[in-house]
Amino acid sequence: MSVLIYIDHADGQIKKSALEAISYGAALAKKLNTTAEALVLGKVSEDLASLGAYGLSTVHQASDEAFDKADAGALAKAVAATASELGATVVIFAANANGIAIAPRTAVRLKAGLVSSAVALPDTDNGFTVKKVVFSGKAFAHVKINTPVKVITLTGNSYPVEKTEGTATVAALDIHPETSKITVTGVQMVEGEVPLTEADIVVSGGRGLKGPENWNLVTDLAHALHGAIACSRPVADDGWRPHHEHVGQTGIQIAPNLYIAIGISGAIQHLGGVNRSKTIVVINKDPEAPFFKAADYGIVGDAFDVVPRLTEAIKALKG
Repeated sequence: MSVLIYIDHADGQIKKSALEAISYGAALAKKLNTTAEALVLGKVSEDLASLGAYGLSTVHQASDEAFDKADAGALAKAVAATASELGATVVIFAANANGIAIAPRTAVRLKAGLVSSAVALPDTDNGFTVKKVVFSGKAFAHVKINTPVKVITLTGNSYPVEKTEGTATVAALDIHPETSKITVTGVQMVEGEVPLTEADIVVSGGRGLKGPENWNLVTDLAHALHGAIACSRPVADDGWRPHHEHVGQTGIQIAPNLYIAIGISGAIQHLGGVNRSKTIVVINKDPEAPFFKAADYGIVGDAFDVVPRLTEAIKALKG
């Protein structure tokens, strides 16, 4: 009996979302009076033993590089086989692109109940009930899992990374991915200084900036805050910015600690992708803009006047 956490990684680096999942899994294991163990499939350049500081007792690694290019079905088969061998009763994934693809397939193989987009530790006082977001973050649901094995995906930035001290045992697994039914013909990497899904701070712009020639207002503020850059859908559709920067219900859904919206009116589709942000700041010259109703802080003013002054103030504060 244990809690097994799937460690997501890219280019040999462990993702922030994986550290959140580890902290969440370790806290759940403590609550269940069991151990937290992790699974790495593929090559990772980081020191896996150091993950013990996040609460892991053991990190199991199958270092076959073929896992780095394996499809979700092959990865799910390996996760399910490892969970069964270890007797894991809970398997945890980050609710990112990989976790969303692998978790349901793993649940089917384990005949396990699945709760996606969890935002809190399960209530184990009377069964096993998990709180999750529904309706694009507009509400919460409490879902009870009755199966012996449970699978959970954890919403990004919903559980803090908790690091103390400790060292994990690293155990090698002699497993290899099955032949993939999907052939990868090429990989096109999205360029960006800070990935949107991993960012603590996101600065986003809309059509209120009037044109791409004014986008430096967004980039300058984002660089001052060491944040990621995003945009509304009309901005991406008009070709001002690439579509991978589009946040909203039909784009990337994010949950940063701070989201700053510049010149964005706040249509319901946009709110659906950013309303899980811890703090929302809206800058708009229209006092009736719908976004102000969802904002924690609002500045009614011309972005061309407000944003440069805000950027300079932040730079001065940081020295």
